[in-house]
This record gives sequence, structure tokens and C-alpha cells, in this order.
Amino acid sequence: MSITYQPAKKKRARTHGFLKRSRTPGGRRVIANRRAKGRKKLTV
Repeated sequence: MSITYQPAKKKRARTHGFLKRSRTPGGRRVIANRRAKGRKKLTV
């Protein structure tokens, strides 16, 4: 079996980051839900 998770900070931020989330309606909903729940970290 091969190792599947090979982290890259840039890729991670660009896929799951704040700017990407802010761009789509669903992503904005994610941020809003996490704010409402009082999460310390909203996104990666």
C-alpha cells in the first residue's frame, strides 16, 4: 500500500483556505456556521 497523504501547505490553503471558502455560497455558509459555533480556527 502506498502512502497517500503528502502534505503541501500551499495546496492545502488554496483548496480549504479562507479565500476559497469566501468565494462560494456554500463556503460562506461554512464560515458562518463555524463563527456561530465559536470555532477558534475558521479555516486552515
